[in-house]
Amino acid sequence: MNKNVLTVAMLSALAAIACGAPRAADNKMGVSDAEVKYQAGGSPLADVEMYQDINPKAPAMSKAEFDKARQIYFERCAGCHGVLRKGATGKPLTPDITISKGTDYLKVFIAYGSPAGMPNWQTSGELSEQDVDLMARYVQQTPPTPPEYGMKEMKATWKVIVPPEKRPTKKMNNYNLGNIFSTTLRDAGQIALIDGDTKKIINVIKTGYAVHISRVSASGRYLFVIGRDAKINMIDLWMEKPDSVAEIRTGLEARSVDTSKYKGYVDKYAIAGSYWPPQFVIMDGNTLEPKKIVSTRGMTVDTQDYHPEPRVASIVASHFKPEFVVNVKETGKTLMVDYSNIDALKITEIGSARFLHDGGWDSTKRYFMVAANQSNKIGVIDAKEGKLAGVADVGKIPHPGRGANFVHPKFGPVWATGHLGDDTIALVGTDPVKHKEYAWKMVAQLKGQGGGSLFQKTHPKSSHLYVDTPLNPDPAVSQSVAVFDIKNLDKGFKVLPIAEWSGIKDDGARRVVQPEYNMAGDEVWFSVWSAKNKESAIVVVDDKTLALKAVIRDPRLITPTGHFNINNTQNDVY
Repeated sequence: MNKNVLTVAMLSALAAIACGAPRAADNKMGVSDAEVKYQAGGSPLADVEMYQDINPKAPAMSKAEFDKARQIYFERCAGCHGVLRKGATGKPLTPDITISKGTDYLKVFIAYGSPAGMPNWQTSGELSEQDVDLMARYVQQTPPTPPEYGMKEMKATWKVIVPPEKRPTKKMNNYNLGNIFSTTLRDAGQIALIDGDTKKIINVIKTGYAVHISRVSASGRYLFVIGRDAKINMIDLWMEKPDSVAEIRTGLEARSVDTSKYKGYVDKYAIAGSYWPPQFVIMDGNTLEPKKIVSTRGMTVDTQDYHPEPRVASIVASHFKPEFVVNVKETGKTLMVDYSNIDALKITEIGSARFLHDGGWDSTKRYFMVAANQSNKIGVIDAKEGKLAGVADVGKIPHPGRGANFVHPKFGPVWATGHLGDDTIALVGTDPVKHKEYAWKMVAQLKGQGGGSLFQKTHPKSSHLYVDTPLNPDPAVSQSVAVFDIKNLDKGFKVLPIAEWSGIKDDGARRVVQPEYNMAGDEVWFSVWSAKNKESAIVVVDDKTLALKAVIRDPRLITPTGHFNINNTQNDVY
């Protein structure tokens, strides 16, 4: 190694760091622990065979070194920099940029991080010196390209386990279907169906890895879940013991699924969007047979530059038209996909801001509020008129889940989002008729426990707003939840020690995640989420008294994260 080159590179990098943002929590440079945890989640593509192109200008790497570096990249880096390293929420890392920097410079950059948001991977202890050297050489190679995934590949995975004609013609169980919870058992590759009335597990169903969301058909009969590995399970809730009746894998990595809701199309179609390949597919709503695949590759909404990897982040079904609302992350576009004739598909493209992620409907279900997370904005899509209603500036890295709707005493109807990057909860006005001056603007900010929030929730029958902070580095914060009195927001929040109430005494992380109301709106459920080899639980709180009501502890509850009440998910109640 040329020590002079390394010294110059180190001095340059450290000088840049010294002049930039102060150290964030836990010694990450310019990026919080919450952001690192959120962005650096593993990708199912880590184990996918890919084509490797040898770049003669890049430093030498053995196949074993390349394979190890590729796995590290997809486990740590792809969420920010993209599968093809073209840049997503992070900067591009393609050879035309990295080779000119050189290995020594890149090693310092990876080891020490930068004020712009690059974590200090080596000095934080997350990567060894050898790993850093490996990654500095890897990012100078031509990025390996994952395989495409089309109709042939989808149909090879498609299974109709119970054909429609052999399914029940009426409900064959005594469960109160609207009060069942679909709970993700993340690292087990399963979901647990839990009876909200008895608090007992009905069935544990094998699914794809790390189910991201659960969605319910418009009729309320079918539950659809999608894993991060793009495997979809269609579950019939009418069966004596609800279970999968069809499954398919629609890509190599994914996050979103939903079904048609508009009158005349109830349960007719399902749709899923993929991170890789960047595309969505429309399927038969009774069998999951794939019918139409549409690529989302294209130009960004701001600079009009081509992006090869615009991931489909979230999808909802419109209540006003036979349309799916498809939100494409990197290009910043919302696609209104008219499914009335999928053989002559019509798509209306609406641009708002880059890095679209999750979101939810306002209280009227006309306006879809979607977080452009790295742009620190909320885009507002008018599903009735098919246009952009507005864009609101909010805090750092909004992450609303579906958000929370309630009526503010001054601003009227508002929708709330928490943030990964700061401790605020932003309230955005949603009434363009009676409160026009506040519509589509951040009208207030509440101060929460801290950054690292993923979900907030209220209910039309509740006077409380719950805000979780599972990715906060402080265990006292990540293991509890903040509760606001909607009628008296100025008095601040009350902290509920959810992890303590779980009764779990081991040294697990016990992160408290995703408040979810029951069907009646008088209970709130929380996941207490620890590692796969540690105990986890579900804690149920009485919404009126804010007292502990029940704890569900079962060895089958392995890494519970999201949990979705069937009635509230079916009817978009939040």
